Amino acid sequence: MNTSTDRRIAVIGLGAMGGAMAATLHKTGWAVTGFDPSEAARAAASAAGIATTASLEDVAGTPYAVLSLPAASIVEATVPQLLAKPGTVAIIDTTTSEPATSKQMADLAEKQGAAFVDAPVSGGRDGAAAGSLSAFVGATDAALQAAEPVLLALTGGKFSHIGGPGSGNVVKLLNNVLAAANLVSVGEALGVAKAYGIDPATAAASISEASGGSKVSANMYPNWVLTGTHDSGFSLGLMARDAALAVDVARQIGENPSLLGAVASQWQDALDALGPRADFTEIARTVAPAITPAGAPGTAAVA
Repeated sequence: MNTSTDRRIAVIGLGAMGGAMAATLHKTGWAVTGFDPSEAARAAASAAGIATTASLEDVAGTPYAVLSLPAASIVEATVPQLLAKPGTVAIIDTTTSEPATSKQMADLAEKQGAAFVDAPVSGGRDGAAAGSLSAFVGATDAALQAAEPVLLALTGGKFSHIGGPGSGNVVKLLNNVLAAANLVSVGEALGVAKAYGIDPATAAASISEASGGSKVSANMYPNWVLTGTHDSGFSLGLMARDAALAVDVARQIGENPSLLGAVASQWQDALDALGPRADFTEIARTVAPAITPAGAPGTAAVA
């Protein structure tokens, strides 16, 4: 497998997450070139001091590449183009992708002496900007070793080697569907609290110090739902996709997680009501509209 001390890296996909990761890599001494088909995304990266290109061909053969893409199908189309020229050491795919795709891309890269690791991340745009993401890594030992310098820069060492190619995708999808379930259950619980005349913020704070507490009750609801801001930066469309994909991946191997399936269905209902660009915390508007100033879909926000 290829090795290199060359710190040139391409970041493919300069949205909220990819742009923040590109900035982190730039600040930590990597020579970053960013690619995105969106002129606006490239302009934002350029404003942060990052070199950009409008052509994926320009970054083929760059020693390292980070992918932050919206779907597995785009990963499948991108990786062969990056490998079209010699020189690639490691491709780190932070996309919430599909395990079969990652296995195929890992095989393709290995045949050319390169590494491909699925390393979907958690921590949002703030974690990406701070270099403190968590990553779920699926890779061979050799591929992990090749990709490690980039993983360290993005996570500060907070990555877990789950297993072989594709396993990182599986655990990230399970993480997301569990978060999706928690967003629904906490919302419903706080809705019950409010119906009893209890301040939802007080209930959330109390629960967060007890066995029912979570990041959802301690941070997401107080910061984004109860305030009505709903500005986490992660879309409802992506979370609905991830929840559905987690259930689909389970069913492909004969598992039928009934509770997670019901949760995925609730997210599809919210997607129909609010649209894919809504913030993912707006699920509260469909499961417990009384607790957020933004109100139920189709109603005026509470001043």
